[in-house]
Amino acid sequence: MQLDLLPFRTGGAAENMAVDFLLLQRYPEDSQTHARFRHYDWRAPAFTFGYSQKIAYVRAQLAALAPDEHLDLTRRPTGGGVVDHREDWTYTLIVPRGHALYDARATESYRLVHAALVESLRAQGQPVVLKERCEPPAEGAACEAGPTVCFVRPELYDVLHETTDVKVAGAAQKRTKHGLLFQGSLWKPTVADTVDWDAFEIDFTTRLAALLNAEAIATPWPDLNEDELSALTEQYSSPEWIEYR
Repeated sequence: MQLDLLPFRTGGAAENMAVDFLLLQRYPEDSQTHARFRHYDWRAPAFTFGYSQKIAYVRAQLAALAPDEHLDLTRRPTGGGVVDHREDWTYTLIVPRGHALYDARATESYRLVHAALVESLRAQGQPVVLKERCEPPAEGAACEAGPTVCFVRPELYDVLHETTDVKVAGAAQKRTKHGLLFQGSLWKPTVADTVDWDAFEIDFTTRLAALLNAEAIATPWPDLNEDELSALTEQYSSPEWIEYR
């Protein structure tokens, strides 16, 4: 298997979500032998929120978190809570259908990817750990029910600061007949400013390649259908999508 390392890009919230979804649905044609990874940034102060979130809840959280700021906002195709992208390190991993990570339970794929992230941050001298248990423990149950604000309430197998228990990184997933879409976010203010982000990315993608039993190769940007991308970006920008629930 090959892990395609795509070029860094900056986009609006709707465009970034549209690209992630099209990379899952359309690229590459020989998807059974390729996984793909990209790290990207945001053109303007941005928040995203999970597909199942209620827009009234999201608006209330934004009023508390960024009351005076004009925000680029969209609903993600994945689940999860409200994510503040103003100071984060954002990435996407796509795993083809049929791979062991695609077939794993959601909690296990979450754990494995975040374990690679923890190891990469610890290589940078950052004291981080996985959240290994629910509080209070409840067999077969999620840590808590209901909507969340990412980086405020940690969930099982999120990445935490070892001494403060502050949440450092979280993610959301979506499985389709094409593969697994894993959208992750690392909140940069929770780690030291000594982190070498270029070295971190190399280490992280190397560990992901080992997890996938793949070879990590820098790959040119795919030739996506621009009309399809524009239409999906427009959809993710629309009030109908954002206020769907």
